[in-house]
Amino acid sequence: MYLKKVDGPRQIILPDGTPLCRADLPARDTRRWVASRKAIVVKAVVYGLISESEAMERYALSDEEFALWRAAVATHGENALKVTAIQKYRQL
Repeated sequence: MYLKKVDGPRQIILPDGTPLCRADLPARDTRRWVASRKAIVVKAVVYGLISESEAMERYALSDEEFALWRAAVATHGENALKVTAIQKYRQL
């Protein structure tokens, strides 16, 4: 079996003990972003599985969009990424 050479780690262990590997990331052509997919990408960047620039390039995200995801998770947790909860967590 041959493994493709990648920059950075292939797998990380999250603080809760669960592993996160590159295979767990959403597909490159993802167009429907549900909260769980957003959370996986944010976790991957925060804990060093992929870089922020790689995530933005891979998923065609803007700086602002990814910054909003990251801030929402840091401030309110993963539930803040749900579209139905935006009003509850929006900063005025």
